[in-house]
Amino acid sequence: MRSWSDQREPIDPGLLWAVLALLGLGLVMVYSASIVAAEADRHTGYHGSYYLLHQSVYLLAALAASYAAFQVPEQVWQRLAGWIFAVCLVGLILVLIPGIGREVNGSRRWLSAVVLTVQPSEFMKLAAALYAADYAVRKAALMHSLKEGFMPMAIAMFLVAVLLLREPDFGALTIVVVITMSVLFLGGLNWRLFAVVVIALVAAFALMVVLSPYRMQRVIWFLDPWKDPFGKGYQLTHALIAFGRGRLFGVGLGASVEKELYLPEAHTDFLMAVIAEELGLIGVCVTIALFAWLVWRIFRIGQRAAAMERYFAALTAQGIAVWLAAQACVNMGVNMGLLPTKGLTLPLLSYGGSGILANCIALAIVARIDHDSRSLTGGRRR
Repeated sequence: MRSWSDQREPIDPGLLWAVLALLGLGLVMVYSASIVAAEADRHTGYHGSYYLLHQSVYLLAALAASYAAFQVPEQVWQRLAGWIFAVCLVGLILVLIPGIGREVNGSRRWLSAVVLTVQPSEFMKLAAALYAADYAVRKAALMHSLKEGFMPMAIAMFLVAVLLLREPDFGALTIVVVITMSVLFLGGLNWRLFAVVVIALVAAFALMVVLSPYRMQRVIWFLDPWKDPFGKGYQLTHALIAFGRGRLFGVGLGASVEKELYLPEAHTDFLMAVIAEELGLIGVCVTIALFAWLVWRIFRIGQRAAAMERYFAALTAQGIAVWLAAQACVNMGVNMGLLPTKGLTLPLLSYGGSGILANCIALAIVARIDHDSRSLTGGRRR
């Protein structure tokens, strides 16, 4: 295998530039969206650059972790997939234990680790992609069978679902299920079995919404947020106002009105609304185009690995592509009023240490898969 220096293109330049562009855009927009909130919050010391500095530290840590993850061969990731899944499962258990898990706004999703706050559900998304890919490869001959091919994974996912719903984190559960089912389908799960399972999952998710007054209220107010614009529909109406104010070219970077304590979670869940207001339709289209290009390049990397019969690598890359695409679509859909409000951040852009760390490690694994493919083909594109 050749070293980096022996190859003209050690990794896909399109992948690299898309990631760097999204990370750079995210850093700029997190600062723009958070400066007023930081200056108004006594916990930040009234320092306008508080969230920018923290996000910069998170990003540096994520890049360092990505470099370390890139050094790990895909065969090691495959051997560790089950252990990584188990560790993340333990993390989901720990957040539910009083005194260990940290509660914020009625949800227990965080672990306090000295100076860091870790959100295990973010890493469970990566664990699900790795574990499902390894499972599909190991059970390739049994993927037509409900009992032997699907049920063991279904039991594992049921445990994850129970724990995530106890937090509660319905949004993370949705993404984990989408990742797992996509990887199993791409890994050879019988299409009839897949269709039956998808129908059952949709029915189960609908039932969970109907039986939960909290989730049902979110759906009702999502359908017409203007019925209660100062109550249940407050967040969505202000996100829509931000989109309306942005028009084609936006009001200008830093000139958003909605971020001035009108739009809650402007630098996390609703960062896309600030992008729309400040950079307009052009900024929104550029952001969507960057995500589309990133996901496309990852799928191409997965296809190349599959053509070389490196099936774990291929399924892992495709699972990560599905994860980023699904979470980005849900976040944007929520910001645009196309989906009910969910606590999902915009990958690579939104403020938060766990999210940016998990995203960057996942992309480092994809880069390693691409690097190994190029090494095996002499650095040539396919």
